[in-house]
Amino acid sequence: MNLHEYQGKEIFARYGIPVPEGILAKSPEAARAAAKALGGRVVVKAQVHAGGRGKAGGVKLVNDADAAEEAAKKMLGTCLVTKQTGADGQPVNSVWVEKPSNIERELYVSGLVDRSKERFVFMASAAGGMDIEEVAAHTPGKIKHVTIHPAAGLQGHQARQLGFFMGLTKEQVDQFSRILFGLYRIVTELDASLIEINPLIVTKEGAVMALDAKLNFDENALFRQRAIGELRDPSQEDERERKAKEHDLNYVTLDGDIGCMVNGAGLAMATMDIIKLHGGRPANFLDVGGGATKERVTEAFKLITSSKDVKAILVNIFGGIVRCDLIAEGIIAAVKEVGLKIPVVARLQGTNMEQGRDLLKNSGLKTVPAADLTEAAKAVVAAAKGG
Repeated sequence: MNLHEYQGKEIFARYGIPVPEGILAKSPEAARAAAKALGGRVVVKAQVHAGGRGKAGGVKLVNDADAAEEAAKKMLGTCLVTKQTGADGQPVNSVWVEKPSNIERELYVSGLVDRSKERFVFMASAAGGMDIEEVAAHTPGKIKHVTIHPAAGLQGHQARQLGFFMGLTKEQVDQFSRILFGLYRIVTELDASLIEINPLIVTKEGAVMALDAKLNFDENALFRQRAIGELRDPSQEDERERKAKEHDLNYVTLDGDIGCMVNGAGLAMATMDIIKLHGGRPANFLDVGGGATKERVTEAFKLITSSKDVKAILVNIFGGIVRCDLIAEGIIAAVKEVGLKIPVVARLQGTNMEQGRDLLKNSGLKTVPAADLTEAAKAVVAAAKGG
């Protein structure tokens, strides 16, 4: 689960991490009032769950309250398109109006769970700012990592190692160390899975502070982080993915034209791979889980068909815990309920698969049973292409 910059900065402040003073505004008039309160000259920042806002026009330095109002007017109610949002962009419902900082240097620091090492890793670079992705791609030697042992926690020498690597003075390394320990407390106490400050700045007065805040939290831990869960902004999430969560479905929107409904994440990945192998493009990842019911299958079909891009659907079910005849009943009910006009290819294997296939065959609906996955993939790709 992601947070907005202003929410991240509120958490940073609670953990002793210095951030510039700012005020949230949800209207141009509120942005004007915020700018007046902060002294006139401010930075207006669009609040969306995406990076690259500066290059996309989502961050504006203005000199007075009138200009702040005008900048907010141009941002609010629009969809900001950055290299991280996709073509549709993210809706801008609020802006963060912030006091400008007297920047001497821009640095970078982040931390995330490295699953291959089963450790939390902090990364730092003296080359912070909008082009950090280019630094990572072309000059990775400018980024240094330290791995945190969970039993020992972050150590002082690790923080100092990163600080001196970035060329900070001794006094600035002390400040940076306090910031890094604050970040680690957020990780351990609030179950953050990713934390990023880009840029972490050094002001001309020698102060080190967070000019941005990006936080991602482990959704599996939200049952014990209720206050964090309440910060969720559904407007920043894909509508279909949000609805899928309400029905305990694992759904991810993709950019293809073949809808996929599968039980089991591994089987879903294999299904998408074989569709690609035979020249098709998956429109989604959808795992209905091992305990799929007729109702959940119906909701899954509604999710898939809510995309106008979908031209055919592949259902790939291995009946172990779930029975194939129940899946077939769900397919039939869903097709009737949504008035489905596009072809459905169904590959059912396992418990009660013959009954399931018979139900589909005798349903009178536009469904094509398939005996194996290769046959199913070829059939659905041909159907999507109008064959």
